Formats: sequence, structure tokens, C-alpha cells
Amino acid sequence: MKFGIDRLISDPALRSPLKGRRVALLAHPASVTKNLTHTLDALASCGDIEISAAFGPQHGLRGDKQDNMIESPDYDDPARGVPVFSLYGEVRRPTDAMMDAFDVILVDLQDLGCRIYTFVTTLLYVLEAASKHQKEVWVLDRPNPAGRPVEGLTLRAGWESFVGAGPIAMRHGLTLGELGLWFIKTFKIDVDYRVIEMRGWQPEEGPGFGWPLSARAWVNPSPNASNLSMARVYAGAVMCEGATLSEGRGTTRPLELFGAPDIDGRNIIKEMQSLAPHWLKGCRLRDCWFEPTFHKHAGKLCSGVQIHVDDSSYDHHAFKPWRLHALAFKALRRLYPDYPLWRDFAYEYERDKLAIDVINGGPLLREWVDDAQATPQDLDALAQQDENAWLKERQAILLY
Repeated sequence: MKFGIDRLISDPALRSPLKGRRVALLAHPASVTKNLTHTLDALASCGDIEISAAFGPQHGLRGDKQDNMIESPDYDDPARGVPVFSLYGEVRRPTDAMMDAFDVILVDLQDLGCRIYTFVTTLLYVLEAASKHQKEVWVLDRPNPAGRPVEGLTLRAGWESFVGAGPIAMRHGLTLGELGLWFIKTFKIDVDYRVIEMRGWQPEEGPGFGWPLSARAWVNPSPNASNLSMARVYAGAVMCEGATLSEGRGTTRPLELFGAPDIDGRNIIKEMQSLAPHWLKGCRLRDCWFEPTFHKHAGKLCSGVQIHVDDSSYDHHAFKPWRLHALAFKALRRLYPDYPLWRDFAYEYERDKLAIDVINGGPLLREWVDDAQATPQDLDALAQQDENAWLKERQAILLY
């Protein structure tokens, strides 16, 4: 199969509309060709593309920041001598001066298929700025490694943020190129937009079910997106960023496990199995112990749970990471009613809302967890309505 970038560099006809124009690139460390050349270097080597600027999203163009909410500065790329503008530094949206540096911007970002991944919002901001300045936007499309399944609540009106660009399901099942089409349609953005589509992507084909395991190496799109297992689990595991539980940052399996020093992972699993065993299909749960070297509970031995989605037990369509993690919160609340579960801090610069609500695009998930009378069927009813609506809405913009 071919990703968008590989098609562009191998086909002069695809590149011909760029001739004589100033071209910018929005990229990150996973923006590589099949032979693992960074997209900036691959484009510069074509000989017929004038690279005038580059942009880096959260964590940077080359991958310079490990944790969330650590900003990157502007700088000049030492290899190519072009200005690199940070869209996760002093600004989140491209400024007028930045937009003056190019005629066409190529967006080559590996997404994880989850609404809160900030590259999704960065794409929206670039589309809006391009509309204002009459610039073209090309997305060099890449696979959604979490595949086509949809899960989770849709973001509610008034809960938009840098981790919530619009009324999208938590696990959206789209590629970045398709998300661009949805943004343009939904927000009525008047912009010259093009998707350099993939060729041969088979999101229903195992064992990758979205990621071409036999064809492409995995490169971390962000420092803690360390493998395909993380991408599969992420739409649920990311909710731990809004909780006092460690999500495994500071370990070698970030966002594949969770825990804390003052809980019992084995009992959490038993309670989850008792409450909603049908939400635990398609994976294996293992109680474990870990000690983060940094971030939450650093240097403390934590009891927790690891979610395994890399063996024969993995069922792509049965696995529900958002429900699984919601159930873990519910089990913890039942076992430890007074546990200080929700983390209160300025998550992605939202200072007046709880982080767990920002992540979920509203308070419904947290309210369900904290309501002792609420059942798994209650959350299912809320989520299924949103999931069915999203499946119907996205149908018109699917490219593959």
C-alpha cells in the first residue's frame, strides 16, 4: 500500500500543481516515507518543490517535548534552513505572519483516531486560517491505526477546546483527510482543499485492522504513542489524564495500563467483570504492578491493570476501550466510594472545567461514574445514540 506522502514523492503529476509556489509543511516525527525519511527531507529532495516554511504541532516537528502542555518554540530548521513555526507554543492558531510564508500547506500528520488527539484540532485551525488568507491545504493521508469502529459520547455544544474541535465521537473511525472534509462541511469553511489519498488501505484486514503491520514501521506520532496497542487502547486510556490514576506515563507501556499506590488492581478487575462483563470483550486484562519514573505517582509502587490487545484474544469489533475505562472508574468508585478520583488542574489551559469533562466533551461520563444508582445500561443508552448518529453522519465523507 502507499500513504499520501509516498504517492506524492513518486508521482510528478501529483506534484505539478505545486510548481512555482511556496510550499509549507505541517508535520511531526511520524511524518516519514516508507523508507523512514522524514517528509520535510523527502519533499526537499524532490527538486521541484520550494519549501518555504514548516509547522510543528504539539510535541514539535521533530519531536522535542515529552509531556503534555510543554510548549515548543519557533526556530530555523538546521538541515533545510527554513523557519519552523510552533502551533503549540505562544499560539495554537497560525498567525497572519505565518500564513504569509506560503501559498500551499501540506499536512502530513499521523493521527490515532481519537477526538482528543490535538492534531485533529490543529487541522481545523489551519483550515480556518487558510480560508481567511486564501491558501490551499493538502492533506497527505495516513491510516487511522484504530480502524473504522466508532465509540463514545459526542462532544456537547459549549465544550469545545484544544482537545475537542467539534461534535465528534470520542473514537471517530476517520482518517485525517476525511476529518478535514467533515470540518469543511460542518463548519462551512470556504477553502481550497485536497486529499492525496492512500492506495490499498484495508482497515478491515487483520492483523492490523487499520495499521498495515507487514508494510510499515511504527514511528511514535507523540512520545507516549509507542505502538499499535497504545493506539487501540487510547480512546479509553486517555481519560486517565483527567483522573488521579497513573495512565502509565513514566513506564515502558504508557496508556496501556492504569493504577495507583492505594488501589487493588485484582479487585478492580473482579468488580468490572461483575458489573459489565460484555464491556470487556476483545482483550485480556491483567492485574500488574508498576513504578512510574516520572509523572503521576513517580517513584511509588502502583497496583493496576494492563489491557492486552496484541494476542489472539484481540477482537477488533468487540473491543470497546472507552467503555472499558469508564467501567474501571465505576468499579473503583464502588470499591472506594470516597476515592479522590478526578484530577483538578488546568487541562490544556481549560481552567474552569474538570479535566475529565474537557476530555469527554461534557460532564455525562463523570456524572455516570459518581452516581451510585447509574448502571452500565444507562451509559450504553447515552453512548449508543451518539455512536449511531456519528456513523450515519460520517458516511458521506468516507474516502475508503
